[in-house]
Amino acid sequence: MTLFINRTYELNYNIKRIRRHMRDLGVSSAIRRKKKNYLRYKPEQVGENILNREFTASKPNEKWLTDVTEYKIIGSTKKLYLSAILDLYDNSIVAYRMGISNNNDLVFKTFDDAIKAHPESKKILFHSDRGFQYTNRTFKKKLDNAKFRQSMSRVGRCIDNGPMEAFFGIMEVEMYKLNKFYSIDQLKMAIEEYITFYNNQRYQPVLKGLTPMELRNQALTLIQY
Repeated sequence: MTLFINRTYELNYNIKRIRRHMRDLGVSSAIRRKKKNYLRYKPEQVGENILNREFTASKPNEKWLTDVTEYKIIGSTKKLYLSAILDLYDNSIVAYRMGISNNNDLVFKTFDDAIKAHPESKKILFHSDRGFQYTNRTFKKKLDNAKFRQSMSRVGRCIDNGPMEAFFGIMEVEMYKLNKFYSIDQLKMAIEEYITFYNNQRYQPVLKGLTPMELRNQALTLIQY
């Protein structure tokens, strides 16, 4: 909020002042606490935790993280699943797909979209949890064909994929929980709008007050020169 006000209105308020005004106005942040249920299955293949919680990158397309999350629809047993890939350099979402089934096709197509959108990507460290899609031999072949290195979280260690989990948490608090969704199409549209906002308009303190795409474009411009 402090970043948004200062950048939008060209001010220089400190965080304590903004916090005080928010308190006076009855405005507060929401905190998400999410529990994960893990299903037992036999993976076809697993990778080492090469990333090892080194959540920094020196340039775009050096380290990508991925995961799938689910959203419920009011008055329906249907769920919407979001598969996304995040670049650790700038926290941008480089590709995402939505579907009503959490299956291999959803994850495989997300990866294909990322490769198509970023043909310059080479030798990327690709990190995920040990979900059945990522331990699938076909997915490993996709990584090998792209000359990517595979990295996987340890069993039951969500923090090993912390930045990806953090993005899903931010979107849940800032978009999903602030609205009521009665249809798949309504939720899809909201997710698309939020990811566009997140990449291009959401200022981030960890990015020195820039948006993900501002930082990404700065770095890509320097690389070109």
